[in-house]
Amino acid sequence: MAYQSINPANGELLASFDTWDDVTLWREVEAVGDANALWSATPLSERCDLMQRAAHQLRQDKAALAAMITREMGKLISEAEAEVEKCALGCEFYANHGIQFLQDEVIATDAGKSFACYQPIGTVLAVMPWNFPLWQVFRFAAPALVAGNTGVLKHASNVPQCALAIEEVFKKAGFPANVFRTLMISARQVQSVIEHPVIKAVTLTGSEPAGRQVASHAGANLKKSVLELGGSDPFVVLDDADLEHAVKNAVISRFMNAGQSCIAAKRFIVVNSIADEFLQQFKTATEALKTGDPMDAATTLAPLARSDLRDELHQQVTDSIAAGARMVTGCEPVAGPGAFYQPSILADIKPGMRAYEEEFFGPVALVIVAEDESDALRIANDSRFGLGGSVWTRDSQRGEAFARKVQSGSVFVNGFVKSDPRLPFGGIKASGYGRELSHHGMHEFVNVKTVWIR
Repeated sequence: MAYQSINPANGELLASFDTWDDVTLWREVEAVGDANALWSATPLSERCDLMQRAAHQLRQDKAALAAMITREMGKLISEAEAEVEKCALGCEFYANHGIQFLQDEVIATDAGKSFACYQPIGTVLAVMPWNFPLWQVFRFAAPALVAGNTGVLKHASNVPQCALAIEEVFKKAGFPANVFRTLMISARQVQSVIEHPVIKAVTLTGSEPAGRQVASHAGANLKKSVLELGGSDPFVVLDDADLEHAVKNAVISRFMNAGQSCIAAKRFIVVNSIADEFLQQFKTATEALKTGDPMDAATTLAPLARSDLRDELHQQVTDSIAAGARMVTGCEPVAGPGAFYQPSILADIKPGMRAYEEEFFGPVALVIVAEDESDALRIANDSRFGLGGSVWTRDSQRGEAFARKVQSGSVFVNGFVKSDPRLPFGGIKASGYGRELSHHGMHEFVNVKTVWIR
């Protein structure tokens, strides 16, 4: 089996890479394990300095890295540039705050001295997706490496060039050999990597089925896991919302990255009294989006990352329409080369439909009308997912009260959901467990050791 890099905008094969055999895999994994002792003993200040250099390297290589992202997985070049910059900001955040986050926590007890200290646990395996091919990796790697762990990456098979480029960033920044490695392996080899004694923990961002498999293997081997899985985030519009502001952000949140984001707004839950006006404005703004070459600054809607993903999305749409959902606009693949799908809106969504029960990973918005605020909250929580959500209202106190009742890992009031290195990120229910980012993310992969001294 080979990794294939295919441009989703035109179907061009860009590059192909052979996967490693098991002999190569174990040699490289064990080399990373061997690097643990030296890296964990490296002073924290030096690890922070190296992460600062990684941030500098990302900015120096921004144009090339962004073009690679766009060619390999299809996102708009402006979004790819923003992704590289976000990676640099994440590296800077942990470089600047690593010493603070890892300092001993003194705790008063009956001892002469007692404290908790934070120590690295070893090599962490990251199983990462293609939709944010750099950011998903750096938001794990920056805190894990600053904490003194080493890391190995199993990236998605359609972004091999991005996977190798990440390893190159750390090399060029001056990190010691084998502190971070990209494993060119197939999905079938992941279980055996988890089972290897060198691996002490695993983090996965991806689908719910993949998360269940990885969690099962990690649990069977008594290894820590953090999962960030799918989402069907509610975008709740209350009756006093600023509709122009809400619609503008609805379009961004749903169609950024061609809708291929776990924290994209997916279920637009609108109170009945303003539903018609919201839908009309939303339809107009959605139809103004322009598909095309993602390298062209005039393009506002990128292709999906692969043609099979477009086919799966269209099947969800057609099944939902057959079950009674109403096509407001779009809802068809774009003819011609590339994995493009029309910017789309489905309305009259009811329980039991695929549009109500499943995550739609692409440029399709799902509109659900609620009777009132109480009904909107009920619908928002009527999902097996719980990653993010937003609520739109002119009354920030009302919004905060509503946000506290939404069952999810994060809720934004009058802003669309996004990840931020300063804030913990993760979900509940079928959206996974554990947290990334902030000090919470750094503390997921350390030994919180208690020391008690008489």
